[in-house]
Amino acid sequence: MFGTADSLISSVSTAEFLLCCLASIVLGAVAAGVYMFRHAYSKNFVVTLALLPLIVQMVITLVNGNLGAGIAVMGVFNLVRFRSIPGSAKDIGSVFLAMAIGLATGMGFLLLACVFTAVVAVANVAYVLSPFGKQKEPEKTLRITIPEDLEYDGVFDETLARYTDAHELTEVQTTNMGSLFLLEYAVRMKEPGLEKRMIDELRCLNGNLKISLGRAAAVRETL
Repeated sequence: MFGTADSLISSVSTAEFLLCCLASIVLGAVAAGVYMFRHAYSKNFVVTLALLPLIVQMVITLVNGNLGAGIAVMGVFNLVRFRSIPGSAKDIGSVFLAMAIGLATGMGFLLLACVFTAVVAVANVAYVLSPFGKQKEPEKTLRITIPEDLEYDGVFDETLARYTDAHELTEVQTTNMGSLFLLEYAVRMKEPGLEKRMIDELRCLNGNLKISLGRAAAVRETL
């Protein structure tokens, strides 16, 4: 419509363009499947992730070989503000994977895109299934209720040292109209199955008042 173009899109045939689109769609679905493997996800994000290589491929095909168009596209993307919740580390990594696939297919390197996707998929599955990066025991929150006249400083340290690899008093608050104190510890058990024995010993020290042990509040994995 606009005559000649500096972009390489003018030299790309319809069959080649459709083949690149097909590769982007298939590899985008693979990238989305890799992201979903043993990870909480939403349908909207997965669909967007699957379509991202196709979108990036179109952009790269249009600006390939045209420096002016490339600078213009960079300026447009700089003006866009993504109003969404902060992503986790895996979300961001998956977006980069989808963009890398779109870059490769947009420049016509279909075999490279397939090999790269396969390598990342295998590496991702291997890391998820292996114990690499996994803590021995997840951190838990221990809450101990004590009477107001009990000097709690160090009274539980000996018991906690026997059953945990690490423990730290993170919060102290009053409860029951000030007649009781609630101590909150961040603990990491030495091994599973020791919780009951530890709680039984702690009950002997806090006057058999309420004790609870549960999962620590989830922390978002951000980059």
